Amino acid sequence: MPTALVTGVAGFIGSHLAEGLLDRGYTVRGIDNFDSGTKANLVSLEAHDAFSFTKMDVRDKTAITEQINGVDYVFHQAAVPSVPQSIEDPVTTTDINCTGTATVLDAAQKGDVDTVVVASTCAVYGSSEGLPKIESMELQPESPYALSKYYTEQLAVQFSEHYDIDTVALRYFNVFGPRQDPSGAYAAVIPKFIELMINGEQPVIFGDGEQSRDFVFVDDVVAANIRAAEEDHTGVLNIAGGTAVTINELVTVLNNTLDRDIEPVHEDPRPGDIRHSAADISKANKSIGFEPNTSFTEGIKRTIEWFQNQ
Repeated sequence: MPTALVTGVAGFIGSHLAEGLLDRGYTVRGIDNFDSGTKANLVSLEAHDAFSFTKMDVRDKTAITEQINGVDYVFHQAAVPSVPQSIEDPVTTTDINCTGTATVLDAAQKGDVDTVVVASTCAVYGSSEGLPKIESMELQPESPYALSKYYTEQLAVQFSEHYDIDTVALRYFNVFGPRQDPSGAYAAVIPKFIELMINGEQPVIFGDGEQSRDFVFVDDVVAANIRAAEEDHTGVLNIAGGTAVTINELVTVLNNTLDRDIEPVHEDPRPGDIRHSAADISKANKSIGFEPNTSFTEGIKRTIEWFQNQ
């Protein structure tokens, strides 16, 4: 079976992706510098003989070249992953997301890698008009994070055009699932709300709660990555659940699943956050056979069960 390198392997998506690859029979090399990933996410991985880990930074050209030697596929997940964090620190965001991606792609094309799958984001669409979002529509990145991810997409496209390497950029919409970090100022909405509501506390909604997101369960994102690597396709693809859910509806689903009746607290909207987000995933379905298999309510149930068992 092939050998894969997963950057950002100690992160939420990266650790799930490494598990999925191991389950499929891959040999997996993982790298992370623990800026946002955690050692706890590596515990189950390190029980596998086919998994190895190296602590390092993706901007380290020499180390990346060593790690990529003999690899068939690269799954580039490492990044500064937050809109608010990027507004607070645009320099670090740009350096890690842009320079890091360029370093990985350059080492991959020199190292005879078959395919590099790059993680991107629905944030590149910004507040562009029209729903659902289609890959070919005009982009309006509205934060340093979104702009850096647009750059990484374009880098991937350019490398595929100019070098003998296939690249696929996956525009993740709102990924959720077990092991997603609920703590800190930059935590995603679902794990943060789950942790609060399990403890009987009120979640905070920025704005009126009618903003919507297209949530996708992490197992479906893992499947999309593996399909993107193994299928003969290059370019940019939306990866989402295919259905928009408002934040108010999210609170309702969480209350129903937890058998609670907790009212949220509303505060002012955050700068840089987009109002609505929903994906057209027909291109991903046609190109790599992607189809989300986990409903939103089922994903919420499985995520809550994981939190309750911690």
